[in-house]
Amino acid sequence: QVQLAESGGGLVQAGDSLRLSCVASGRTFSGSTMGWFRQAPGKERAFVAAITWLGGSTYYADSVKGRFTISRDKIKNTVYLQMNSLKPEDTAIYYCAATYSGNLYQTHAYDYWGQGTWVTVSL
Repeated sequence: QVQLAESGGGLVQAGDSLRLSCVASGRTFSGSTMGWFRQAPGKERAFVAAITWLGGSTYYADSVKGRFTISRDKIKNTVYLQMNSLKPEDTAIYYCAATYSGNLYQTHAYDYWGQGTWVTVSL
């Protein structure tokens, strides 16, 4: 069993930066892939970024590539999403998730989810 807790969201202006954190408890992430997803109002949940726990390989959605950076701290059991040059279209609730198998781009492949943290980007 894994519990995930996101934090760091807020209301910012376009061009600003935020760093989201996801703290895991209850189980190690050895062998897992950690992902960030987001869901805008009225939209489906969409892939943002992912990182393999052991190797640190990273993957990004085209919409955030070059602006967002995913990282992890193995000692702190924490995954981060550094978001720079934020745009209004980045407005969404952001979820941290963990998968131990499956396609890392697919929502249904993830076994554990956090409660989400809101990011609102104004003009």
